Amino acid sequence: MPNPSRLRAAALTATALVLSALLAGCGGGSQEDDENLTGQKLDWKDCPSPSEAEGGGAAPSPLPDGDAWQCATMRAPLDWDDPEGDTIGLALIRAEASGAADRRIGSLVFNFGGPGGAGVTTLPAFGQDYAKLRTRYDLVSFDPRGVGRSDPVECLDDKQLDAYFQQDATPDDRAERTEFVNNTEEFNAACEKNSKKILPQVRTTDAARDMDLMRQVLGDEKLHYFGISYGTELGGVYAHLFPRHVGRAVFDAVVDPTQTAEQSSLGQAKGFQLALDNFAEDCVSKTEDCPIGDTAEDVKARIARLLKDLDRDPIPGVFPRELTETAATGGIAQALYSKDFWEYLTEGLEQAYDGDGRVLMVLSDALNGRNEDGQYSNITAANVAINCADDKPRYDSAYVEGRLPEFRDASPLFGDYLAWSMLSCTDWPVAGAADHPDVSAPGAPPILVIGNTGDPATPYEGAGRMVDALGKGVGVELTYKGQGHGAYDSKNRCVQDAVHGYLLDGRVPAAKTVCS
Repeated sequence: MPNPSRLRAAALTATALVLSALLAGCGGGSQEDDENLTGQKLDWKDCPSPSEAEGGGAAPSPLPDGDAWQCATMRAPLDWDDPEGDTIGLALIRAEASGAADRRIGSLVFNFGGPGGAGVTTLPAFGQDYAKLRTRYDLVSFDPRGVGRSDPVECLDDKQLDAYFQQDATPDDRAERTEFVNNTEEFNAACEKNSKKILPQVRTTDAARDMDLMRQVLGDEKLHYFGISYGTELGGVYAHLFPRHVGRAVFDAVVDPTQTAEQSSLGQAKGFQLALDNFAEDCVSKTEDCPIGDTAEDVKARIARLLKDLDRDPIPGVFPRELTETAATGGIAQALYSKDFWEYLTEGLEQAYDGDGRVLMVLSDALNGRNEDGQYSNITAANVAINCADDKPRYDSAYVEGRLPEFRDASPLFGDYLAWSMLSCTDWPVAGAADHPDVSAPGAPPILVIGNTGDPATPYEGAGRMVDALGKGVGVELTYKGQGHGAYDSKNRCVQDAVHGYLLDGRVPAAKTVCS
């Protein structure tokens, strides 16, 4: 039962790692200047294996040229309102620039989204995709506060999470609604019990202040930045707080900064429905027969019937768990994040019609941060904690019930799922900061803002609204007419040329550039 913002801003990179593993069958210290955190010297060392909160697995393999990934820990104030008080450790990772020293621009800091995604594991998993950028930058990422190795938010244990994600997240009657609300309250109470100290300190404004400290500790006059999905919201907040410190920055898969949590959820229902429509049309347009329907409408009708059947009678999933309606809905949503995953969705649906729910459950597990060993990263806990600390609105069951017709009109398949997810923050122990983030950044240099017309999780319209919100002369919009969450990793030559020209050579593309 992901939070709607979880779907809105999830990173694809962790998904691909889990899929590749399941379908087939940082630490270091820092020397801290106690009186001045900006003067601390990072002690870069070979990276250890990821922690359970980061998703587990092996230590990152060397880069293609044989260089090792390096990890360190940066100290930051626990409470930025009390900068001389307690500190926390933020895990960082880097690959030093591969080109000539006199061509090095500085560090390029990545945030891949979530909120709650662990950058220390994500960057090396897909570092080869950014090899050209590495010719002039040190590639750097981090686990934001509350995430991975950076004082992770902890809520339920693995066994409890298995049960939590099996629940019915689209309740149909009073008894199911009561159970759903009780499960949400238990999850939130566990977060407060296990992570009370960090919960008030994980707002996006806190992470943005961490990034400005990071900029100084890394020795950069300006923050050069690549934000994806939620990373665009973080980047926008940074630009608002520190407009004069912004260097070259790219926002890809853009979160709409003007929307409340409810508006975002409704927009996302429309976005996922559009992606489902595109998936169905693609399947039936192929030269071979589509194995899951004769027409696009038939494909969608059969999916709807499957979910209705699973609500009554789950089928075997990944032993010993069953594929429920909720798990299947999450698995379908996850596959719609990238056109590269559509083949898995077709396979998963075809098997589910024959009573085998394993592939759809693998996709659902990827959404929820569960690895093949049954361990969960803390992405769900961190995601809920960050979103609830950021988002001021709180909704109750009666309000959600009143909004169901509009959500169902937006998406017959995903409407209920996303509407009920709005209850995630209802009884959260920390008050939300605002209706939506402030990203106005007068005085900041140009920021390249890339919107994808087929993006299900961060609908295309959000890019234009980010440009407007950043302010005149700051946001430069580029449109990619494609499918999936994000544009740069689609490998589209036009998009990548624009990004490379800007980040490597400072060439700002013309506003309203369109790539197909």
